[in-house]
Amino acid sequence: MAKWLLIDGYNLAYRCFHAVPELSRADGFPTNALHGWVKSLWKLADQEKPDGTLVFFDLGGSQDRLLLLPEYKAQRAEMPEALQKQIEPIKALTRAMGFVGIETDGVESDDLLASQAVALGALGHDVLIVSSDKDFAQVVNERIKILLPPPSANPKLGWRFRDEAGVREKFGVPPSQIADYLALVGDSSDNIPGIPGVGPKTAVKWLQQYGSVEGVIAHAAALTPDRFRESVGERAEHLRRNLKLTTLNLTLPTVAADRTTVAADELFALLEGWEMRSSLKEARERYGRQPEFLF
Repeated sequence: MAKWLLIDGYNLAYRCFHAVPELSRADGFPTNALHGWVKSLWKLADQEKPDGTLVFFDLGGSQDRLLLLPEYKAQRAEMPEALQKQIEPIKALTRAMGFVGIETDGVESDDLLASQAVALGALGHDVLIVSSDKDFAQVVNERIKILLPPPSANPKLGWRFRDEAGVREKFGVPPSQIADYLALVGDSSDNIPGIPGVGPKTAVKWLQQYGSVEGVIAHAAALTPDRFRESVGERAEHLRRNLKLTTLNLTLPTVAADRTTVAADELFALLEGWEMRSSLKEARERYGRQPEFLF
């Protein structure tokens, strides 16, 4: 069986944008995210030596989730203009480097990535999800793990793995209860409101006692602290809606697990065009002989 990297494209792009000091081409076009992107993909390739890499990008919001909650992700600030300008170049570099880019209009990349991860894991492949998004904790199992990027505030921590035990340590619940946990406490990053006053400790205690959101609703009259009994009972449909929002869709179409090749000449031209001289030098050292596989 093979080892696959599945990369949350925008999650990594934002980190590259903020981690690398402002850089630009001679004409002023920003290139800081491009520099960080290329270096990050090479770092991952060298460190993990995967048999293949898929990169997932958003093309628009989840229509299903927006129907459930029109305010879904509405609090998020617009992408910085300097990063927005670099998205298409990032995608072009990704393809030229031999990585498969995946995007579907109206479908969240999180759902696409999670579906691919579960499908590959079911076939016996090992999967590393490259993302800091906590939603992916719900698909972690013996085949699927998360590779967390270095935190912007403390990059010296480096890349870190999160397996099933790591999910329990981080959240207090196993992967199978992550969606229920987020439904109870809410998810500020996605603008999903939880039950007012219910924090992680309370949610973990309830899930340990009653197993799921439905179990918590069914035992609303017995909940402790007792101040939550009425509010949980009144917000039963709110919680059921939340669970639909926090549960990743694992039924989406997937792509074939095929290896891809580097388009070296195209990559050289792109790097030269963006005046990424150090990356161009490294690319020529890596891919000087063609044809060859990236991994």
